[in-house]
Amino acid sequence: MKKIAGVILTVSLILGVLVGCSEQQSTQSTQSPGTTPQQSTVSTDGSTSMEKVIGYLSEAYMEEKKDTKVTYNPTGSGAGIQAVSEGRCDIGLSSRDLKDEEKANLTGTVVAIDGIAVIVNNENPIENLSVEQIAKIYTGEITNWKEVGGDDQAIVLIGREAASGTRDGFESITKTTDKCKYTQELTSTGDVIQTVSSNPNAIGYASLASVKDSVKMIKVDNVSPSKETIQNGSYKIQRNFVLVTKTGSELSSAAKDFFEFATSSGADELIEKAGAIPVVR
Repeated sequence: MKKIAGVILTVSLILGVLVGCSEQQSTQSTQSPGTTPQQSTVSTDGSTSMEKVIGYLSEAYMEEKKDTKVTYNPTGSGAGIQAVSEGRCDIGLSSRDLKDEEKANLTGTVVAIDGIAVIVNNENPIENLSVEQIAKIYTGEITNWKEVGGDDQAIVLIGREAASGTRDGFESITKTTDKCKYTQELTSTGDVIQTVSSNPNAIGYASLASVKDSVKMIKVDNVSPSKETIQNGSYKIQRNFVLVTKTGSELSSAAKDFFEFATSSGADELIEKAGAIPVVR
């Protein structure tokens, strides 16, 4: 009997160990990659143009809140709006305002403004262009500076590569999407500024925060680009960066906390570091 009792005890111990291992493996398999058992996740999805803004905000937030991971899926504004509408992410990211039909079940909150300066060489006498003139220049309808009051020289069109968020913003605002006749398509804002600074006949565009004295920012419809004119809306080549949430659906505590952080005045410095303009609160 003692032998039988010993065998039963041994079998029980083995089964207990196996069950414990199984439970541990099951727990491990349900954890999200890159997170700890105690870590919350805030998922964002959408605009590729907002990559720097959401990057600066999420990195600063995660540095402060070690128990939260903020993820970013760069799918584009439309896809991000759809994702939050369908409940596949906490916060959608859009580099345009919501359409009327989207406002039926979604709420858009402007987190920052993307101001895009039009730049020319410092030797260029041009001081002001209308949005319409800028569009005609980039689509090839206007090809010589003399047509807009400048020297009798061919215009050299400098822009960003197709995947650039700045290009997307510039073309969408000027309504020149897929119509621009670029002389050069460059892969960075720094390259655009350098190229325009070295060519007296060049024109380009860049985020306002990146422009230095090596080039001249021109007025658009007689308004100079600045933090103030972008915030008050008088400078036209700008667009909103929007956080999109589902109306009537409460955010998780982690998502709500991140949302409040991103839309607070404490985030303004981070937004400017990312090359965007803070909203007036």
